[in-house]
Amino acid sequence: MKKLFFALSFFTTLTVAGQTKPAYAIQFKVQGLKDTTAYLGYNYAESSYVRDTAKVNGKGEFTFDGKQALPQGIYFLVLDKSRIFDFVVGSNQHFSLETNTTDYVRNMVVKNDVDNKLFFDNMMHNGALSKEAEPHVKILQDSTLKDDAKKDAREAYRKISEKAIAYQDAIIEKNPTTVTARLLKTTKQIQIPEPPKLANGKIDSTFQLRYYRAHFFDNFDLSDDALIRLQQPLYSKKVAEYLDRLFIPQPDTVMKAIHGLVAKAKKNQETYKYMIFMLTNKYTTPEYMGMDEVFVKLYDEYFASGEMDFWANEKYKKNLKDHADNLRKSLIGRVAANMIMQDANFQPRSMYDIKTKYTILYFYDPDCGSCKKETPVLVDFYAKNKTKFNVEVYAVNSDSSMAKMRNYIKEMKMNWITVNGPRTYLTSYHDSYDATTTPTLYVLDDKKKIIGKKIQASKLADFLTNYEKMMKARAEMARKATP
Repeated sequence: MKKLFFALSFFTTLTVAGQTKPAYAIQFKVQGLKDTTAYLGYNYAESSYVRDTAKVNGKGEFTFDGKQALPQGIYFLVLDKSRIFDFVVGSNQHFSLETNTTDYVRNMVVKNDVDNKLFFDNMMHNGALSKEAEPHVKILQDSTLKDDAKKDAREAYRKISEKAIAYQDAIIEKNPTTVTARLLKTTKQIQIPEPPKLANGKIDSTFQLRYYRAHFFDNFDLSDDALIRLQQPLYSKKVAEYLDRLFIPQPDTVMKAIHGLVAKAKKNQETYKYMIFMLTNKYTTPEYMGMDEVFVKLYDEYFASGEMDFWANEKYKKNLKDHADNLRKSLIGRVAANMIMQDANFQPRSMYDIKTKYTILYFYDPDCGSCKKETPVLVDFYAKNKTKFNVEVYAVNSDSSMAKMRNYIKEMKMNWITVNGPRTYLTSYHDSYDATTTPTLYVLDDKKKIIGKKIQASKLADFLTNYEKMMKARAEMARKATP
């Protein structure tokens, strides 16, 4: 059951003589329910909240009403902190729902609302079809049966699926503006045509990807804020699927795709706000290395510019700014800032003096438990690959104690360059690197450009192998392109 976040204040359902008609008034009558409190819940993105509260009388009657119209979407009835059943709130916000506690959905009677009639009828229709499909599903899931023995069950299941699709298509066609139809439309798959042939007779190998990108949101209106208020966080999942599956994880490429999404969402201030909020959260801790640059770009374009001032408060913007400024110091592709710090013999050691093909920056703390696990793995990599990859390690100890640093070097058998971070001849490394946690590892090329960051030591050999293959392929492409 979803955790419900109860608002600090609720709209009451007291009726005052002579007051104007409320913007919404949803009446309930639930046989078997009496003398309790009911709550009107709603979804927003990945969380559930309570919007209104009402007292249930001895006949099971209660009403949610208010002076401001409810945002459209899926709502639900809450009793004793339990989610009882869902219903929709669309453009018509004056209707009644009658049922009883023996089966809330099966016994539901909707009055004065087409949207909820469609919503509950669809649930009942799906339930009937699911029951019809059960014996066929059982056969299809039976691993002891051969494929031929499942032929009839597969055909029967296909026909039942077609019934469900045809029923929902009719709802979408006849009642397109209802929340029910808009929700059902989001489940429809995009039909991708066969790729055409090019002028040279070859198949256009990129056609289907381009088509899918262009039509991905045909059935999903990114400017419809009702789609933020559903049982599942469908909106954010749809956007994530689009960005993660259809585009390579490269900052400029993803930002171009994001601009297209934002243009659609910007038609509605609520979806515009949510789109930027959701994407900012997504790229705060991105899945792929280097994609933290997207967070920085989002901050600069939508928050630093003041574009999001209509909803983002100063504290929230300050937190985003701090994180963006921390990340922008050491984005992939930038030249790493030099560090000059004292080694175990109190001698200054400059990172820029390292002349190997690759430099591994390793920020660690001798008291860090994770560092004690990661350091031996890096030591092993260094012993096996120092010559193979022409690599040197510049390890920065975050603790000021020279005694701790010397003991750690001896204990871990660290035969590379190790320096004491606080004993610096330049500014603090925190001013130049995103290394707020330890261990943190960066990979630099021979020009001290950052080519990798926050990689596990166990992945270094694979990373460098793949990087060299990529650079070799790029060089070959450049050679072929040169006249």
